[in-house]
Amino acid sequence: MQGLAESIGPGLVFTVLFTLTTDLQVSLIAALAVSAVFTAVRLVSRTPVTQALAGLVGVAFCAFVALRTGNAEDFFLPGFFINGAYIVAMVASVGFRWPFAGLLFGFIRNEGIEWRKAPARVRAYSTATWIIVAVLALRLVVQVPLYLVGNVAALGSTRVAMGLPLYALGLWLAWIVSRPAPAVSEGSSASGPAAPKG
Repeated sequence: MQGLAESIGPGLVFTVLFTLTTDLQVSLIAALAVSAVFTAVRLVSRTPVTQALAGLVGVAFCAFVALRTGNAEDFFLPGFFINGAYIVAMVASVGFRWPFAGLLFGFIRNEGIEWRKAPARVRAYSTATWIIVAVLALRLVVQVPLYLVGNVAALGSTRVAMGLPLYALGLWLAWIVSRPAPAVSEGSSASGPAAPKG
């Protein structure tokens, strides 16, 4: 829950404040403040700060871009390039037969990289990777037109809705699709139970 709040909090605060006030500077400061508070909470509670610090740096960069251009919608612009870079990297991973889903799920499932020796597993992880790519591409399809028309309220709302929750759904579907086939126990028979005699 804390990670989810850190993911959507700054963008949501920026969107709401800018929609209500149309004051770019105040909205950016508020978004930075929210991200800084999340980082401080992790420092105080002595929990890992990597995610919060990365979020703070990301929000600071987005704020810098928007402040330099003077356009509120540019707060979301760096995210499009990051999203696009992920798409390119994942498509390349499928092309090189090192699908991203396999690298992610293989270690969780204790497969390591042994799955690469089984063509069926490579295909399964490639399909799972395409599911994640589809989620990322859907973000761009929906959000880029909103950016181009400068609709900050709609852009911010869809950014929240299509952020971590949608990505988590994509990962879950990828996990389901790439599940290994259940192992057949030694005592089982492909022909099923023997017919009774007599």
